[in-house]
Amino acid sequence: MPPGNLPVRPTTDFAKTGLFNLLQSRIELHECDSLDLFSGTGSITMELASRGCKTVTCVDRDAGCIKFIESTAKKLMDESIKPIKSDVFKYLTNCKSKFDLIFADPPFDATYRNELHQTVFEKDLLNANGILVIEHPSRESLANLHSFEFERKYGNVAFSFFLKFEKE
Repeated sequence: MPPGNLPVRPTTDFAKTGLFNLLQSRIELHECDSLDLFSGTGSITMELASRGCKTVTCVDRDAGCIKFIESTAKKLMDESIKPIKSDVFKYLTNCKSKFDLIFADPPFDATYRNELHQTVFEKDLLNANGILVIEHPSRESLANLHSFEFERKYGNVAFSFFLKFEKE
């Protein structure tokens, strides 16, 4: 159980179940190199690792969140989890890796979801047929952004899926 003093808004179990049902029908998680941005308590990170992702890099700027993820990964003896304490945009700007799946859950009051999407595609951080998923308030639409595939809503939460096509 995460400490109560972390500055997070965890994805609900209802939304997370829906998200992973969608992912499993679209991608082989056990073959994935994944990236969890704004990872918070690591709920998505742990789910990705438990479903067999080869690597799960998770990025959050809060030291308490990263310490909690490190501690949990150590208890689980899971070496696939790579926690990184960093501002997400600084990390993305300097990132030299590519991923099959990038999940981003920026704060709901954030105004930079479009910039996040743009940075991922401009920096070419997805492998061919890679998926970017951005969690956002369900009242907001990201359907106008490049490579948008679809959106699913779960109460106040929505997930927008973007696909990097093989020939991009």
